[in-house]
Amino acid sequence: MNELAHTLMEIIDIPSETGGEGRLATHIAGRFLPSWGRTGVTRIGNSVVVGERTGRPLILLLGHLDTVPPQGQGPAHVAGGRVVGLGASDMKAGLAVMMQLLLDPDVVAGPYDVVGVFYDKEEGSADDNGLEPVLERAEWLSDAAFAIVLEPTDLELQLGCVGCINATVRFEGTAAHSARPWTGENAITKAGRWLAALHEREPEVVDVAGLEFREVATVTLIRGGVARNIVPADVEINLNYRFAPNRSLDDAEARLREIAADADGIEIVDRAPAAPIPEGSPYLQALIDATGALIRPKQAWTDVARLAGRGVPGANYGPGETSRAHQVDESVPVDNLQSAFDALRRFLVDR
Repeated sequence: MNELAHTLMEIIDIPSETGGEGRLATHIAGRFLPSWGRTGVTRIGNSVVVGERTGRPLILLLGHLDTVPPQGQGPAHVAGGRVVGLGASDMKAGLAVMMQLLLDPDVVAGPYDVVGVFYDKEEGSADDNGLEPVLERAEWLSDAAFAIVLEPTDLELQLGCVGCINATVRFEGTAAHSARPWTGENAITKAGRWLAALHEREPEVVDVAGLEFREVATVTLIRGGVARNIVPADVEINLNYRFAPNRSLDDAEARLREIAADADGIEIVDRAPAAPIPEGSPYLQALIDATGALIRPKQAWTDVARLAGRGVPGANYGPGETSRAHQVDESVPVDNLQSAFDALRRFLVDR
């Protein structure tokens, strides 16, 4: 078993469900203290920043420490050439690659100031995301020339990312006895026509810099009714809207309100911007050359959007497999770990 797989198994076996990342943060800080010293390892809550500024162009490597809740997974193990365990793909595989890169003497001595940001609470709400307080405390990180978020990408280079808005959509009726429903109005069935139309709604394909993003509106939660024999007077539906990088937050919110125009009420719950594609960046071109990766749009939200809001261009590239994320049998190929490490090492060491 190679060092990458060993590191991955080690950190898988340190539980780090969202909100409980403390032990893993302590472990990671401890791994780097002998080589980086106290000036090169900064603990911010349950997040850890590894690296220093020396005047070379600053490149950030970023990954979140947290996983989704466990689903009965056991200890990490290797089976069929894969490392199996909670968070293996999303995204402790990326963390393992980051750790080994930051311990590589050729990377440390290379042409860039390479800094790793290991942060908490990414799998929760956008407002609680642990990267934001890190960027606020360590303002110098926003001077970075480029950032690589090692989220699962199947070793593809995924550019930009879709934005996301969640809204509570309400339909209102009038309560009545279920034996005499004509004396009221059923809010749930009132919503039925709109729900049926949404079910048939096709994704809207949007071309941004030659990459095709899909804008989708999806019902993810629904709540209504108070008893089996009462006609429901209201129903609340969570509408999750994903939008392409050519839309601003305000434009996307206006579009969501158009989609839900038949509702009696719309309340925006949270919203996160899309990330632009860093066209023209020499660092992006160097990353393309170093990885030789297939270039795709990022059809999900990642923290490249948060970084772009602070003027830091970035891309998504990681060893994890998107189809394995959050699965009970989550795993990642050992070969993916080595491939990602080798490609990023070329980018970080070779001019």
